[in-house]
Amino acid sequence: MAQQRKTDVVGDALQYVPRASVLVLRLCGVESKTKNDKEYFARTIGSTVLSTGIVWGLKSSINSWRPDHTDQRSFPSGHSAMAFGGAHLLHKEYGQHSPWISIGGYAVATTVAVSRVARDRHYWYDVTAGAAIGILSTELVYFSTKKLFPHKETTISMGSDCLTVNVRF
Repeated sequence: MAQQRKTDVVGDALQYVPRASVLVLRLCGVESKTKNDKEYFARTIGSTVLSTGIVWGLKSSINSWRPDHTDQRSFPSGHSAMAFGGAHLLHKEYGQHSPWISIGGYAVATTVAVSRVARDRHYWYDVTAGAAIGILSTELVYFSTKKLFPHKETTISMGSDCLTVNVRF
């Protein structure tokens, strides 16, 4: 018979803080690396959807018992994927303003991962895999959106006898 689940208020709440911070900073008018609104939201939503899909696909197919034996959905950690994916978004979009933004995001994500292990919800390799999935999903979405939203660069130069316009896609 399975044991009663230990609640993880810290991990349950904090897993969303980095992603929420990305959106709150944007709504407050802090300049992000991505200027285009459609590209920005494609990156934030795409990263979340991709990492969640990968995590649940693996959880459903691997069926690894949790350390507390409550169910067989231990590998990988969805909380860690959510937190580290959000921390990586925060770093990529706002890390140029201050290293403390990146440090804060990754510190929150690390706290989530440690809380999941400390409360016997995951093994260390579950949270490590979740962190990798979150970060790699964010990187893959950034790579993909560069192809979907090509950046047009226009330069205009004027010489004494000609006008040159260059457009790069």
